Amino acid sequence: MAREHIVIVEDEEDILELLRYHLAREGYSVTTAANGEQALKIIAQKIPALALLDLMLPGLNGLELCRSLKKDPRTAAIPIMMVTAKNEESDVVIGLELGADDYIMKPFSIKVLVARVHALLRRRKQAVVEMDDTIRIHDLVINPGRHEVLIKGKPVEMTFSELRIIHVLARRPGWVMTREQIVDAVRGEDYAVTDRAVDVQIVGLRKKLGSRAEYIETVRGVGYRFKE
Repeated sequence: MAREHIVIVEDEEDILELLRYHLAREGYSVTTAANGEQALKIIAQKIPALALLDLMLPGLNGLELCRSLKKDPRTAAIPIMMVTAKNEESDVVIGLELGADDYIMKPFSIKVLVARVHALLRRRKQAVVEMDDTIRIHDLVINPGRHEVLIKGKPVEMTFSELRIIHVLARRPGWVMTREQIVDAVRGEDYAVTDRAVDVQIVGLRKKLGSRAEYIETVRGVGYRFKE
């Protein structure tokens, strides 16, 4: 059976080698890059099962690289884990808005990082199964398998996380979901995120939906639901 391929993008050589060694020992096929431009070339040649991105990279930084990957339909579904020394909430929120799937701070436990890589890849496989179905609500079409949302036949650009959120809500119209339930459904129970980060993504979703923003209702003190 082919080994799952992981791309590590890190400019600190000692950390890069540490990650490469331990992930290879876990049985993954690992390719490394020291900057964002090199990573794009590597990923274009072979789509990985997962990408680990440092934020502070020379040239094209981690957030810019994440944005580039999520805007390209060929790479939008690649799970991304941010590995960074920066710990401001704003960076976490930006990473989530761009579609990053997990976020771990330096210095980190290599055992914890490897465990989260395993969990992220498991969630990715589960998401592929769950996201096979297309949902149609009047002129709104959500096709997660194709990473596509259409309004009156016109595509609406969304990050992987935004598409997962609208799909999770639309699958259960009228069902109220707390912020924690939304995070669990989109990213997994072991993913720590603030309420503000969920709210930011909902705001972004509503802006992109335009006149269809009313489909996503706020239930004060509880969370959100998709209008029946």
